[in-house]
Amino acid sequence: MNTLAAWNLELTGTVLFWAGILSCAWTFVLYPAFIHLLARTRPPPAAPVPRYERGELPSATVIICAHNEESRIRARIENLLLSEYPEGRLDILVVSDGSTDSTAQVVRSMDHDNVQVLERPEKSGKPACLNAAAEQAAGEVIVFADARQTFAPDAIHNLVRHFKDPAVGAVSGQLFPHASKGGAAQGIDFYWKLEKSLRHAEAQLDSCIGCTGAVYALRRTSYKSLPTDTLLDDVVLPMRAAQSGLRILFDPDARAYDPQKLDPAQEKTRKARTLAGNFQMLFRHAGWLMPWKSRLWWKLASHKYSRLLTPFSLAAALAGAWLAQGVFLYQLAFWAQALLYALAAAGLIFRGLRTPLLTIPAGFLFLAWMVVRGFLYYVSGRYKSGWDKSG
Repeated sequence: MNTLAAWNLELTGTVLFWAGILSCAWTFVLYPAFIHLLARTRPPPAAPVPRYERGELPSATVIICAHNEESRIRARIENLLLSEYPEGRLDILVVSDGSTDSTAQVVRSMDHDNVQVLERPEKSGKPACLNAAAEQAAGEVIVFADARQTFAPDAIHNLVRHFKDPAVGAVSGQLFPHASKGGAAQGIDFYWKLEKSLRHAEAQLDSCIGCTGAVYALRRTSYKSLPTDTLLDDVVLPMRAAQSGLRILFDPDARAYDPQKLDPAQEKTRKARTLAGNFQMLFRHAGWLMPWKSRLWWKLASHKYSRLLTPFSLAAALAGAWLAQGVFLYQLAFWAQALLYALAAAGLIFRGLRTPLLTIPAGFLFLAWMVVRGFLYYVSGRYKSGWDKSG
């Protein structure tokens, strides 16, 4: 190989390597650090932020979409009825989506004035259920919940208190999954903690990007009917509110608890659908990335869409280091990456090992692979078959 060809090869490798490294660094290190720095150095508000006191809270409707949940729907409703909320101002609406068990009958048997069931004979998917429930909801605020999780007694109060501020359109709570045993699952735990930390910081700077689907609230007047194939209702609905000029907040004191562990085998379907939803949102709401149309464009690009580049960024960094191995720095970078992939593989194989040296690379590699699966899931159109429970 002549000198010019070798130089061109090294130049191509250098560009690929640094493009891949900087893309990953911005997504997982620099953007989180930047948003936290901005949040910490923001000037204090000129006036106290208005919040409802417990006795003046507005009416709220909790919506649960359920399919074949007879085994846990009673306990879930009982949990919600224990909420510390003014009597008569909270009602619960369960949508039974084509259930073939006794989900609807269990709800009716509870015979509670503030608990209703909307029975749909054919399974139509979660977005269609949400649309139907939103039309029937009587509360000024809609609280979204799932059948599997439980709420802390003050969770709904902590969500709804923010709506005294007319600038607030949606509020996300904080979900606490069951601790994972090891392997990639602990890496996913780490990723989930990063996600919550980002939302908290983003919300202090106007708005966070999306909400936690199992525990969030939306001003009822901000609800707009969803296309029935929508995958990320908990991002699309809040983002629509933000597009109308309202804020999306994050309240870490609005707590929900999930008994299901973040196990990679159980995460695959859910994560594939979530990432397919990001691709769907990218193509369906492209205007949200335009600075002159959306004030949150840079957060959306950095928080959601830059993650979709992760597999390509990793491949570019590895290929670039290989092509530029004539330079010692890149030779070292290539073998360092090879070591990280080996550690990730060990973390995936030996799931009982709980050391971050294995679990974080394993979780990162797992999530990168899920981006690929999510894209294939989206382009295949399989997501249009309806919503699936993840446990």
